[in-house]
Amino acid sequence: MHLGGHCPGCGGGEGNQSCATARCGLDHGGVEYCWQCGEFPCARYEGEEYDSFITRQNRLADPEKARRVGVEAYQREQREKSEILRLLLDHYNDGRRKRLFALAVNLLELEVLHQILERLSAEDSGQPLQRRAAAAAALCKEAAKRRGADLRLRKPPGKSAK
Repeated sequence: MHLGGHCPGCGGGEGNQSCATARCGLDHGGVEYCWQCGEFPCARYEGEEYDSFITRQNRLADPEKARRVGVEAYQREQREKSEILRLLLDHYNDGRRKRLFALAVNLLELEVLHQILERLSAEDSGQPLQRRAAAAAALCKEAAKRRGADLRLRKPPGKSAK
């Protein structure tokens, strides 16, 4: 996951710097994707019931999907999802929806996201930002509920998601 050319996971700049995931791939024969490793899924995928700054809800499903549809198709879908997130943030974020939109784009299927955008486009007739943001949030929550997706970061007990 790169945002603005940087991986927020390690907080580093360009390249993998001291990225534990990249280092693990090198230690296991230079595999590019976890699912290419003979040990996948390994201990790195265990005990991840809580999220950090991004959700880990698809942590096993995403590599499986990349394996099933192929890396190029998976990357194409991720680029398209990235563009959808950028569009939501640019046109429907009132300053309070970044996490919700990021989770929705991560957890909902591409087809569902396109349906949300179509509805927003049809309803967006010069509405003020607050109203557009509320409508986008409601559509994302509604779609997530229908699919059993949780649009909240899972935090350990005692820690609140801001």
